[in-house]
Amino acid sequence: MFKDATIVFDLDGTLVDTAPDLSNALNDVLTRRGHQPVSLETIRACVGHGARVMIEEALRRAGADDDVDRMLAEFLVHYEANIAAESRPFPGAVTALEAFATQGAILAVCTNKREHLSRRLLQALGIDHYFRAIAGRDTFAMAKPDPGHLTGTIALAGGDPAHAVMIGDSEVDVRTAKAAGIPIILVSFGYATERLDGLSPDAMIDQFHDLPPYAAALLHGIAHGRSPRLNA
Repeated sequence: MFKDATIVFDLDGTLVDTAPDLSNALNDVLTRRGHQPVSLETIRACVGHGARVMIEEALRRAGADDDVDRMLAEFLVHYEANIAAESRPFPGAVTALEAFATQGAILAVCTNKREHLSRRLLQALGIDHYFRAIAGRDTFAMAKPDPGHLTGTIALAGGDPAHAVMIGDSEVDVRTAKAAGIPIILVSFGYATERLDGLSPDAMIDQFHDLPPYAAALLHGIAHGRSPRLNA
């Protein structure tokens, strides 16, 4: 069913629930510098924009000023050392990966997380072997929402953008996929702060159990020249 189709996943908030470890790393840096910790909800809202934005938002909420570059360096040291302490794949994610893999799909990750951290996380979780390509924000000269990040990931995996689907959780993912001309399936359980139904994805799922059939329908529509949108 999925032979030679490329399925590209966003990482944080889509494939893996990383917010707990990101929150711990950020609050470690904040408290050691005398700032108030921030809630997990605050972290979730900023994850898709990267660690620097999380730090800047935490300082803004505290009405504080500090050396963001130094805080970022300290954050990364703590985070890398504890990258999978509490982070776990979302329920059903591994089963979906296995279903795609056994049916011949090419799997890839396209994330705004740094590549070495992405690889370290996936290795620690024991799921890195599913992916033919893992492209982070520093893999190419551009990053999401630039469509070149997604098309570059597909090329790196040896896939065909005309036979591909992206899975994400945010406006950034939708903008990236649409600019690349690739169907996008949003997960409703991710870290997006905006109303998902206003983003006009090609499909939306509430659980990974629904992903393979939705992906199959989208790919089937592409193959037959039909509009891929399922939730219009």
